Amino acid sequence: MKRLRAVALAAVALTTAALAVLPTAAAPPATAAARSAPAVAPRPAAAPDWSTAVVDSTMARYTPATIGGWSYPVGLYLYGQYLTYRRTHDPRYLTYIKSYVDRFVTSDGSIGQSFNSLDSMQAGRLLVILHHETGQDRYRKAARKIRDRLDGYPRTADGGFWHADTSSRAHQLWADGVYMVNPFLVEYGREFGDRAYTDDEAARQLAVYGGHLQVANGLLRHAYDESRSASWADPQTGLAPEHWCRAVGWYAMAVVDVLDAVPADQPRRPRLLEIFRKLAAGLEKYQDPATGRWFQVIDKGGRGDDWTETSCSSMFAYALSRGAQQHYLDPHYADVARRAYQGVLAELSVGTDGRTDLADISVGTNVGDYAYYVARTRAVNDFHGLGAFLIMNEQLRGDRVS
Repeated sequence: MKRLRAVALAAVALTTAALAVLPTAAAPPATAAARSAPAVAPRPAAAPDWSTAVVDSTMARYTPATIGGWSYPVGLYLYGQYLTYRRTHDPRYLTYIKSYVDRFVTSDGSIGQSFNSLDSMQAGRLLVILHHETGQDRYRKAARKIRDRLDGYPRTADGGFWHADTSSRAHQLWADGVYMVNPFLVEYGREFGDRAYTDDEAARQLAVYGGHLQVANGLLRHAYDESRSASWADPQTGLAPEHWCRAVGWYAMAVVDVLDAVPADQPRRPRLLEIFRKLAAGLEKYQDPATGRWFQVIDKGGRGDDWTETSCSSMFAYALSRGAQQHYLDPHYADVARRAYQGVLAELSVGTDGRTDLADISVGTNVGDYAYYVARTRAVNDFHGLGAFLIMNEQLRGDRVS
């Protein structure tokens, strides 16, 4: 397997069936005038388009029928694929997303999901996307089921959505949850004219979650239990014991997406900016200087068994880059993001089959202690990492941070 550094200047052409490297075009014969002209340094070859490489590799591995059920990891990945479609306009990418969603949405807009957890709502972004792209009303009807579910969804006393409507998750706020529902909300509101509710609700959720989960070092704990009854909850604060990196990454991406969507005079906007800036400072402090990535347990990288994790590093690279670009953060965070971007690219490789492989992605994770997090499987091509990579790459591939 060739590491990314060895192929960074290769021109890669990818198809959904077989991926091959394009041969270099032969140079035309030099004319007499050209032979006598001063030498000109050759133009560097264009870097590969790693978004299309990852998408084409994934489409070659899975059909829309075999990629998995209705779930947030697949939803995250396909959202990243949509971002790639939006830039490239390759119709295969949108057709693939539609074929996946149409497994679950009938012609009359019915969708066989109860939406009793925030996790189950994340792929709802694809419903909004497909309505926007096709105009078909069935996607609006399916998305409306999530919107209506929130009217009676259980909340903490201060209004935070529980992670799930089950006894094992009752009264709990997980940092993961803000990404599962709030980007959907602001996109739903924009697409269907419901912004008076959706913008306020999304900002409220991020403020409530941030108020409970963020601690003095700027980072967020993985979860909070209002009832203090969970085995992991501190009896005084209700907080989980650790800063699990992907949980914090979900929050970082969500706050950027919501800040991008809500108006400048949204009452909670100053509070969201305060939380984001404090978080960015904490992330900069704990970024691994050797790799540019972040550790599975963010603030314990000095321990020998902690390890740098690819999905959260992609999430932070995206959030810090976008935050600097949009002037939510100081411009120097663009450099923090670039270091992270290069660190994630170092985890990407191309196999002998011509397909990409993205390494060191934590599998799905509950709330636990340090030993639990560092023992999680370090997967290759897990959808958590692929989706986060695509979101990051579409932000940073052209180094568009200003």
